[in-house]
Formats: sequence, structure tokens, C-alpha cells
Amino acid sequence: MTGVLNLVSVGPGFSDLIIPRAETALKNSDIIIAYELYLRWIEPWIKDKEIHTPPLTQEKQRALLAIEKARQGAKVALISSGDIGVYAMAALAFEELQENDQFIVNVIPGITSANACASLLGSPLSHDFATLSLSDLLCPWEWIEHRATHIAKADLSCVMYNVQSAGRQEGIYRILQVMLEHKSPNTLCGVVQNAYRPGQTVNIYHLDQLPNLKFDMLTSIIIGNRFTQRKGNYIFTPRGYNKWKSANSNTVKQSLPNAALWVFAGTSDGNQLAQHLCDTGYQVVISTATKHGAKLARQKCPHASIWNGPSGIEIRKQALLVNQASVIIDATHPYANIMSKQLISLAEELNIPYFRFERPSELDETSTTSYSTAIAASMHAITIGQRIFLGIGYKELDTIMQIPGADTKQWFARVTAEPEFVQQALKAGIPQNHLCAIQGPFSKEFNLALWRSWKIECVITKDSGAAGGFNAKLEAARELNIPLLVIQRPPVEYPVICSNFESIQQQLLQYKIFPSKA
Repeated sequence: MTGVLNLVSVGPGFSDLIIPRAETALKNSDIIIAYELYLRWIEPWIKDKEIHTPPLTQEKQRALLAIEKARQGAKVALISSGDIGVYAMAALAFEELQENDQFIVNVIPGITSANACASLLGSPLSHDFATLSLSDLLCPWEWIEHRATHIAKADLSCVMYNVQSAGRQEGIYRILQVMLEHKSPNTLCGVVQNAYRPGQTVNIYHLDQLPNLKFDMLTSIIIGNRFTQRKGNYIFTPRGYNKWKSANSNTVKQSLPNAALWVFAGTSDGNQLAQHLCDTGYQVVISTATKHGAKLARQKCPHASIWNGPSGIEIRKQALLVNQASVIIDATHPYANIMSKQLISLAEELNIPYFRFERPSELDETSTTSYSTAIAASMHAITIGQRIFLGIGYKELDTIMQIPGADTKQWFARVTAEPEFVQQALKAGIPQNHLCAIQGPFSKEFNLALWRSWKIECVITKDSGAAGGFNAKLEAARELNIPLLVIQRPPVEYPVICSNFESIQQQLLQYKIFPSKA
């Protein structure tokens, strides 16, 4: 009697997502071998059969048992969720087979996590994509990180499996940093938990929001590419039937001057630096991340050229190459550490001088308390105040609202008046009448009026320097006698750092980069 080994995929969790061929294989099998959870989905088809359920950590024992039963002439079904050939039991079974085994092997495909999550999000995998498991139990971490780097550099859409477990907390954040070093921070992503199972959640984020979230082993993350777009509650990646147009990139050439200084700004003092360099006689290109930033740059620096739009590292690389940039001046916000690391990497790769213009810190440790993260500051704020003001932007609001005890407090926030930022704040749970949407920086008097009106008892802010209105916040908090909790600047190893316009000019002259206009 010839045995049969059916390698059966039973999908993400509902019987109506199991293909008919799997149902037939189960009905025709005498012995069922599976992790016990999977039996719930196939219960109607396996009554009165011999069932074996070695626990979750005994995958090899399950495979060996199935093979031995098939060698004895039985018809055996070895079960995996999702697709048994994707991060599952099929490969292990084939490893344990012998060349002279005579029984029949059938592989029955199924809906894997990538397909299931993509269907809930819309159509994010419609073009080339990769899958990446973050579990290093069976794969060295160095391999995982190496593969993630190449996926990010190629700007492939990516599905991440085995995202986070109790014993693997930090790996996902390292991989997200790798992605952010090469992809636009505005890349659309989906986070799906318990796809097609009880407790299912589906959320859409930008890539730079993901490092602020918590995940688990039942979570899958899909990261789009530069063409991925949003329509309502769905995201999709175009296949190419229409003209290729990226929502996150520009054309590489925009009638920009060759051999110009490229100032990556987005801050008031960054624009002031650019204008100073224009006045000195340099050709200047200002790169901004938003249309509003571009509008401000045009107003403040009428003689500079503007490169506008959030783009990935490859787009920036091509822009710098095509326009023969002579230097990169990083005048981004003190907390834009991901962008700074991108620019440092590009400068090294393209052999272009890099200078960091960093506004001086105004943090006074004797009169304020500082924290390494917004989460740490918020956890302390919960213990000392009922009405808490967040002056930290929009990106971390969602995470803060999920801190244990946060729901017992009243939260107030101020964000830049970008519709998307306002929507993110409201989605995080900031009440509409607790939200101030206005462009900073703000005076001491403005802060006093706003905080008095809202009866604020504690303020959380960033060390944004004088140009970012930090002193005005500090003085207002002192006058109102309320705690000011400050988030420390993220550490970055800058090759060259300057704190004033004169030192930037000295660096330019040192590299023999002279004004083009007398």
C-alpha cells in the first residue's frame, strides 16, 4: 500500500478562505498532524480521524511523525496555517524526506499572511515585492538586516513576518531605521493584527510613524514603495497601466542650477542660512519636505531655487548627481535624525562635503527635566498632572494615547496647520476642542494665553532651541509655575557641525567652494 503525505495549507483563520483542494485532501486523509489551534478551522472535515497535535515548538517532531506514518502506508495530512510553503512546514518535510521514499507527496497551496493582509489593506503588493521574516531563531540576524538593506535600497514593497515577540523587542525598530535610511518617511504602510481572526485590526501609517508603535507575533507589516498611494481607507501600489507618477517624489531635474549648495531646510533658521548664502553670492538650492515648507522658503529666500517634496534616498541621490551638487548643508530640524543620517550616507557615497548646521541647545538641566523619549516624558506627566499639553508635533501622539493611564488624563496638543497632521492628531484621540493647529514658533505671550485658557498643568516639549521657540515655552511655564518636561535631542554622529552662519562659510572656503557671483 502506497502512503500519501498531503502538505495542507489552511489559510489565515477562516474555513471559507481554505481552497477546495485542501478540503478534499483533509477528507481523504486518515491521519491529521497539526498544531492544535489549526484544528478549529478544519473541524468539520476531520471527524473520526486519528489526530496528533505536537505543540508549537515541536515542528520537526510533527514533520518526522507525518513522514513515518506515510512510510507505513497511511494517508497523512500535515497542516500549516497560511501557505505551508511560505515560512512553514513544507521545506522542513522535504528536508527530512529520503531519496528512496515511495509515498506520494501533495503540496496544497493556501492564502499566506502577505496575501491576507494585503487584501485587508487594498492592493499594496500589485508590483514587485519582498517578504522578510524578522525571527532570528532559524536565521542569523546579520542576514535579516543585510536583506532588509537591499529591499530598502531597491525600494521594493515589503511584507514583514514575525515582527515582534516577548523575546525579540528591538529587532523591528532596527529594521525600520534601515527602511527609513533609504525610503521616504512618508511611504505608506499597513499594520495588520490577527488578519481574518478574532481581534482583527487594520491601520494605515506613514513609515516614520511605525517606530513609535508596539507590535506582536500576530502582527504583519506591509511597507509600500514610492508609488504607493492612498484612497480612503485603502492603500494600493500601481501596476503601471497608467503613467508612472510617484506621490512621494519629484522629477529629478527641475531647472535647478548646477554646482549649487544644497541646503536641506524646513526650519526658519535653515531658510535664514540659505538667504545668507544667497546674499554672499552662492547659488543655493533649498530642499523642503512639504509644499508649505516650499512656500515659506520662496518667501524667505526669493533668490534660491526650491526642490520640493518628500522623496526617498534614491531620488535624492539622483537629484544631487544630475544637478552636480557641490555640498550638502543639513539644516533640518534637530529631531530629524533619520533625514540627517540619510544625508550623511549620501554625502559619503557621492563624495560630497557635508556640513551640519545645528541650532544651539537652550536646555537648562537645572530648571527643567529631560527625557530620552516622548513616551518616558508622557509616563511621568501622567503622574503629576491632569491636563497635559503636548508641543511635540503629531508623529508620536498615537503611541502616547496608548500608554497605560493615558485615558484617565486630558490631553491637549499643538500641531502645524497641515490637514494631514491635524487628521493624525484627531485620529490619535486628541479632542477637536483640545487641538491648536497653527504654524510656530510662538511667543511667550501666546503660550501664556493658550495654556491659561486650557488650564494646562504640565507641558511636554522638545529642545528646539531659540529658533524653535524653546525659550518662550520655558519662560511661560515658569510664570505659570507648571512643569516643563523636555525630550532630549536624538544622538547623531555628525562629521562636521556648525552653530552659526560664519562657521558654515569657513567650512565652504576650507573646501575651496567659493561664491559664483561677485
